[in-house]
Formats: sequence, structure tokens, C-alpha cells
Amino acid sequence: PAGPPPGAVATPPPPHLGQMRTKREAAISQSESEPEVEGVMSVLNGALAACRRAVKAQVCNEVAKRLHLMEDSWRSGRLSLPVRRRMDTLSAELQKGRWDAADDIHRSLMVDHVTEVSQWMVGVKRLIAETRNLIAPDSAAEAPPPTVAPCHGFVSLASFWAG
Repeated sequence: PAGPPPGAVATPPPPHLGQMRTKREAAISQSESEPEVEGVMSVLNGALAACRRAVKAQVCNEVAKRLHLMEDSWRSGRLSLPVRRRMDTLSAELQKGRWDAADDIHRSLMVDHVTEVSQWMVGVKRLIAETRNLIAPDSAAEAPPPTVAPCHGFVSLASFWAG
């Protein structure tokens, strides 16, 4: 087996280069953090649960079906990192009652990633609209939602419907 010539010593990079590389790698991994499907689904399912009190069952069931498609796509690796990140941001905006911001993210996803999101994004759009109506049925004013909060702990759609 080939190895280093006799007497040769491998020299490590100077310490400052190793430290720079470590800091750079940490910054890259932090900027590319992976959103968690559980957090996004918790907010979306919480919003759906709030809507069930005031919205027709047929509408809620259709939204639930679309959310399940999104969750399945995410868990099976069919959603790109930009889509996952934007859905994380959209769910945060929805939770804060920032309907216009959530709508803007919805539109950008439809424009930039239509083939990836088209099967389920209509359900997310309807969920945004219905949660907005829960808070201000006759107004488009931004208001913090008293009833739209993430569920405590992850609730899968299957267990959500079973309970």
C-alpha cells in the first residue's frame, strides 16, 4: 500500500484557518437550518381546529385533506428546502395573525414553486382566509388571533380526526 514517503510528516493547517472553517461551517449550517414539519403542522392543525367551530365541515375536511398532502410530501422528501422554509414562515405569520404576510408567502410559493405546491396550496390559502374571517369577518385589518395557536405537542391528522 502506498503511503507517505519515509520521514514525511503531514502538517495540519495553521490553527486560524481551522477556526475560520469551523465558524464558516457553523454560519452556513445555521443559515440553512431545517424547519421541522411538526412545528408547521401544529400551527396549521391548530388553525384548522379553531375554524371547525365556525366553518362548514365539508370545507374543513377539504383543507385537512390538502394539509395531509403537504405533510406527506414534506415527510417523504418531496418538498425542497425553500418551500419548507417558506411554509415555516407562513405558519409563523398565520399564528401571529399577519394575514397579509401569510397571503404574500402563499402567492410567492405559487409563483416560484407551482409544480411542488399546487396539489395542497389551495387548502393553505383557504385556511388563511378562514382564520382571518374568524377574527375579523368583515374586515381585512391585521389583528392578533386569540384562538389560533399551535397545538401543544404534535398531532397527526390521523389522530386529530380520530379524537
